[in-house]
Amino acid sequence: MTAVDPKELREFSQGADAWFRDNVPADPGFMLPLTFMEVGTDQQFNFLRDWQCKVWEAGYLGAAWPKDYGGGGLDQSFQKAATEAMRRHNAPIMLNAIGLNWTGPLLLDMGSEEQKQNYIKRILSAEDVWCQGFSEPENGSDLGNAQLRAVRDGDDYVLNGSKIWTTHGSYAKHMILLARTNFDAPNKYAGLSFFLAPMDAAGIETTPIRKLTGEFGFTQTFFTDARIPADCLMGEEGQGWLIAMRTLEYERGARGGQAGGYVITPLDAFSILELAKKAQRDGAPVMDDPVMRDRLVEFLIEAQGLKLCQERGRIAPLNTDRPMALSLTGKLMWTEFARRLNEFAITLLGAKGGYYVGDESAVDDGLWTRGYLNAFSATIGGGTSEIQRNIIGQHVLGLPKK
Repeated sequence: MTAVDPKELREFSQGADAWFRDNVPADPGFMLPLTFMEVGTDQQFNFLRDWQCKVWEAGYLGAAWPKDYGGGGLDQSFQKAATEAMRRHNAPIMLNAIGLNWTGPLLLDMGSEEQKQNYIKRILSAEDVWCQGFSEPENGSDLGNAQLRAVRDGDDYVLNGSKIWTTHGSYAKHMILLARTNFDAPNKYAGLSFFLAPMDAAGIETTPIRKLTGEFGFTQTFFTDARIPADCLMGEEGQGWLIAMRTLEYERGARGGQAGGYVITPLDAFSILELAKKAQRDGAPVMDDPVMRDRLVEFLIEAQGLKLCQERGRIAPLNTDRPMALSLTGKLMWTEFARRLNEFAITLLGAKGGYYVGDESAVDDGLWTRGYLNAFSATIGGGTSEIQRNIIGQHVLGLPKK
């Protein structure tokens, strides 16, 4: 591995900081999503797609991906510097979450040269937005029991069934799809195959799902005798479970290689300090209550601890005892922390915590209530918190599977 020139990295970081300072768009006049799971209008989608393309063209997205496929060909430390600049200047999220964080790394790792050439650059530019077809209405968290049927018919596969919680389903051009190609396999996992499926095939339809927040960030996707080319198969028939598990490692942050940026607005736990300073209850500052002060301090300590754990996870010698511990616990800890922190913020607001976005009396335009309601989707996507705890128990602590 070539050593990084500190001067070159410093100049890149300074350039990124200046670029985001000058180019982060002003308030567009409509509500921007806090997470990729909240993109539910054409206005939001088009704005964020244009923004992602602009960041990529400037060289601050995909900086560590190979040049042959539209990346910058630089060391990962350069992308890290660019992402930090995004955070400092409160840049909007990157739109193409499934493409940048799951599909792209998966293709770079396991895809054919043809697949890399066909898809990677268009993922970075947001020309091709991707969605994920894993969960099904009848199977909950039992991904291995996926029943959507894919039957080979000449040069095509014919698909029948449905997928649920398809983020960006109504906008996506492609889907990473787990389907059952063999119902007579010796076990349910062996019968699964993995596809890079086009969403514009006849027989594929999406229906928006209205969330608790009133937004339409998800869809249900229906497949009715939908034909896709046989070369959409990734790997071989029966390898779907293996490829899906690798995909989930990227989704859960247990494996690196993502394009950079962020698809969920970074949670600044210390911003709750400003809320706490102005919060009132019964005419007195909330922080006059020693119990509330203790709870606030506990959250700030936990936030700092989680940040330090992220840094530790990047330093191999500090992870020799349980190498996968931090990577496998990160998704669980951060998503649950975000939910609890937003819940605490609503507690600080008292009765005003009942106001939502658009209400005249809402504090910070309902930011904390909105954040709390949306936090639940992150604790479910990529494996529920309960599933994550099972994974940690088995693969980190070595507990038996029951």
